[in-house]
Amino acid sequence: MASTSKRYPLKPQKVYVYGTCIVDVISPQSGLDAIALLEGEGLEVVYPQGQTCCGQPAFNSGYVDEARRVARAQMAQFPEPWPIVILSGSCGGMMYKHYPSLFDNDSKVEDFSRRVFEFSDFLVNVLNIQLHDMGEPQRVAIHTSCAGRRELGIHETGEQLINQLHNVELVGYAYETECCGFGGTFAVKHADISIAMVEDKSRHLSEAKVDRFVSTDWGCMLNINGSLEHQKNSLRGDHLASFLLARTSPPADKGG
Repeated sequence: MASTSKRYPLKPQKVYVYGTCIVDVISPQSGLDAIALLEGEGLEVVYPQGQTCCGQPAFNSGYVDEARRVARAQMAQFPEPWPIVILSGSCGGMMYKHYPSLFDNDSKVEDFSRRVFEFSDFLVNVLNIQLHDMGEPQRVAIHTSCAGRRELGIHETGEQLINQLHNVELVGYAYETECCGFGGTFAVKHADISIAMVEDKSRHLSEAKVDRFVSTDWGCMLNINGSLEHQKNSLRGDHLASFLLARTSPPADKGG
């Protein structure tokens, strides 16, 4: 992460995975793919069944007491001192950056937050993963969520992972750093503005002539994919975990 205060541990034996609400509801396979990648690196993965929302929707809407209650319940799900690998820069930003402020910088909360790592950040800076591409040539763009880019500074880690894939061309596109317009409750409260923003984002991705785009935030992809589908555009996005697992897995046996 961009912050100089972030300290990376040595490769652990065990990690927690925080799947996020949207992965659980929209694409549980993304969570399973992330777990498969982590297990492929020799880690034991623990997925607490009591995890729910991180509290960000309440926090962003000004319901601080409610957000605090949710945060307290979630922290109780991860009692061991293992890293917590999160499949969303948005939830990661909430737990890493905002949990301490919710509890007046309580030392136990700060210790918890220091264990939080966004998925791509963990693969690059803790595991030092080395990927071996087994896929066909492909042109790919990457979308980093606003929270991932600005709160966690992890826009470079996704690029580093994709650049390890020798058959994948990472393609830049116009206004790459701009928001897709999702923003959680923003898309509901300011729907017209959100629609205009995602139309811009989807157009710029389409104009890049890529085969696929990837992200570590399903909230953004839900918004962008929905806009592309509405436009009858065949371009779609995948979670980075699913994309990496597919690229690094042996091709399926096509024998009869």
